[in-house]
Formats: sequence, C-alpha cells, structure tokens
Amino acid sequence: MKATALLRYTDIDHPDAVFDTTLPNPPAPTGHDLLVRVHAVSVNQLDNRVRRPKDKVEPAPRVIGYDAAGIVQAVGPDVTLFQPGDAVYYSGDPSRPGSHAELQLVDERIVGRAPATLSMAEAAALPLASLTAWELLFDRLRVQPGRSILIVGAAGGVGSMAVQFAARVAQLEVIATASRPESAAWVRSMGAHHIVDHTGDIAAQLAAAGHPQVDYVVLLADTDRYFETAAAAVAPQGAIGLAVEATQPANIGLLWDKSVTLVWEMVYTRIDYRTSDLDRQHAILNQIAALFDHGVLASPVTSYLAPINATNLRAAHKHMASGRAIGKLVLEGFPA
Repeated sequence: MKATALLRYTDIDHPDAVFDTTLPNPPAPTGHDLLVRVHAVSVNQLDNRVRRPKDKVEPAPRVIGYDAAGIVQAVGPDVTLFQPGDAVYYSGDPSRPGSHAELQLVDERIVGRAPATLSMAEAAALPLASLTAWELLFDRLRVQPGRSILIVGAAGGVGSMAVQFAARVAQLEVIATASRPESAAWVRSMGAHHIVDHTGDIAAQLAAAGHPQVDYVVLLADTDRYFETAAAAVAPQGAIGLAVEATQPANIGLLWDKSVTLVWEMVYTRIDYRTSDLDRQHAILNQIAALFDHGVLASPVTSYLAPINATNLRAAHKHMASGRAIGKLVLEGFPA
C-alpha cells in the first residue's frame, strides 16, 4: 500500500521528515478491528508535536496521522457496529500505525459513521477536533444551557467545533477570541456572539461586551500565557477547561476564593487507558454526524490539498505551525 512515513524526527524541511513509500498491507482484522481504506485525512497541531525534532530514529518507517475518513473493507470476528462497505470517520489510536496510508486498522469502538451529507474530505476534518471539543464541553465541564463561555483560541480546528457546540448545541452565550479580521469573521460564522482580541486587554473587552465575568472559560491555546486571564475572567463557582498542556506550573491558588472548577481534556485518555467507556467515542461521533446531517453544524474545512503525499503533508505541517491557521486543512486521495 502507498503511505507517507518518517524515520527521523526533524524539522519539516529536512528530507527525512516525511517521505513517500510503499508498505505491506495490514494483516486481516482481528477482535474489534476494522480494516479501512482511507480516502481523506486532516492535519492537526498534534502531527507537528509528534514529529518535532528529537534524538530518535525509528527502526522501520512510521506512519502517523490522527484523522481519517474511509470505507470499511473487512471486519474482525468481534465487530458488531459496522460491516464492509460502511463509510466511517475516526481519529485513531496513537499507539498504532496512523492514517497516512491507504489501509488502516482501527478499533470499531472509537469509530463513527461518517455524516451522510458531507464529503469524505469534510468528514476527515472532524474527528480529533470534534471529540476534543465535545468531551471538554460536555464530559469534563458539563456545561449548562443559558450560561456564558469564553473560548480562547477559537479560530483553529478545535475552536471551530467548540464554538459551534457551545452556541448551537449547548445554547451558551459565546465570547470567542480572534486577533485578525479574517479569523474574527470565521468565528462569527461558526456561531460566536461576541469577539475579543486576545492580543489586547481581554478583561476590558469582556466588560465592554457585557460579560465582565463568564461561567466557563476554555483555553485552546497557550495555557501558560492565558491561565491567569482565565482565572480573572471566570465567575465564582464557574469552571475552566484546558485542552493544551501547560509547560509551567499553574497558580491554582487563583481559583481558591471563587471555588472554581479546573478540568482538562486529552482526547486519547480513553484509548490510552482502555477505559470501560471506550465506546463513548463511537457514540459521540455518531451524534456529531447526526447534527451535521440535520443541518445544525457547518463544515470547518477551509483548505484542500491532493493527493496525500509527502509534498502536500510538508505544506500542511508548515501551515499548521504558522500560528495563522483558520479552520481545518484536509488532504484527499492517494497518488495513482
């Protein structure tokens, strides 16, 4: 099968960063596995974090990639949720070969039925960003309708879905951050009610918008930089949700007097620890697909590249690393 892989962890411009190759097809699926023919993938910030330079060399080509949409080719003996021919989408398992290959094995319990109203490319844009946003809002923060939320880092892939889920599903008053006219216009199109510039005085802008304090704050960018801002902005007995790992100790004492709840989301927790509710991600993806099919949600795709090869993946990684990405970038089809 055709694939794009890496051996070394280097700067994206290095010849060994990613390369096109041919690899053996995966073995026949066993247990709860599906064998999926990948039609489209998307690139996330996670791809750059995994590929970033480090002193390590893989013994064999490693395929990465954490979002895919495709068609089930075969199923393991324990599979009950899908059958060959089904269109599916998923964010995969970091401990297994990734989606940048024509064929991939994936556990059915972390796979959803692809939205019928979206293309394969549009479906591939959704899983990681949607699962992160959904789990953070509904599983971790347990948001309640009619309240207010500040979303920092709202124009990216996770932000695009978090804004939509908050505004269109949870019925929250959404204040989203954006620093450029194009990113501000994007988050408004996703459903944000107010925009604040995260490069300016966020507290003053919240007050001007009529929300000097908010019930929830979601940090989707630079926890180190914005934690104190979040602590000041959140209302007494409110909650802060983090989706970006802190690299410095956070002063949780800032939350004490207000009895603020602090939660965080790592989308692969259920997969990494094989939790008893592993199939929760299957249910979430199916629910999100239904929301798209009923016209509640809008595609976050802003850029397309074809085919899925090293040249286009290099361009995609650079785009994600620029800090100016809006929405989602997807790649479709393998070279003939």
